[in-house]
Amino acid sequence: MVFSEKLQILRKNKGLTQEELAEKLGVSRQAVAKWESSLVYPDIYNLIQISNLMNVSLDYLVKEQECEVSIRQTAREDLDELIEFRLEANVNTYAAYMNETDPTRPSSHDFRYENGQFMYHDTYVGGEEFAGQEAVFKNGTAVYAMNYMGRVLNDRFSGDFLKEALRNADKSMPYRGPEIYQSGEYTYRCSVTGDFTWFQGYEEIYLTDIKVYECFFHGGMLR
Repeated sequence: MVFSEKLQILRKNKGLTQEELAEKLGVSRQAVAKWESSLVYPDIYNLIQISNLMNVSLDYLVKEQECEVSIRQTAREDLDELIEFRLEANVNTYAAYMNETDPTRPSSHDFRYENGQFMYHDTYVGGEEFAGQEAVFKNGTAVYAMNYMGRVLNDRFSGDFLKEALRNADKSMPYRGPEIYQSGEYTYRCSVTGDFTWFQGYEEIYLTDIKVYECFFHGGMLR
């Protein structure tokens, strides 16, 4: 049985019209009609919503070769889009001294950036010893988050250098900053295990041979 047939059966078993299913998923009726006509497949976020709503596994929904290939391709495209937005938000918030917003918690520092269907929010508390979280939302649903905790180890630490390093993150290291970045006497290093879907990492800054800063972080995609 192909995906379109499964979706029709599941929808009818729930007693839902195409319009009612579309409303629950936050999509148009035309989108549901295309899914049920095998014209297109839903993206990974809508598949997760369908899985939860119908109380079936993702494996059940996509266990059909053509669908599996399409879903893998769509998931890769969605991941690339998410990474690109995270990097875009990175150079439009804390690291670039931009888009600070009202605090969401007592004495917190918050930054917010939006573009199209994506919204990024970063909030942290503390100063020389700090902790925070950044999250990305797509159409109002949280799809990615990363928690971090760090500290300044020496009074010669430069916050300007840290921000400069963070602004140089790229697709090969989209988590915090690049694997290594140098400017003058300062050196930034970042190491990560895992990938963007599930990772943990550590960043540090040296002034010549003196470690002046460190930060631990972990995060990944949400569903």
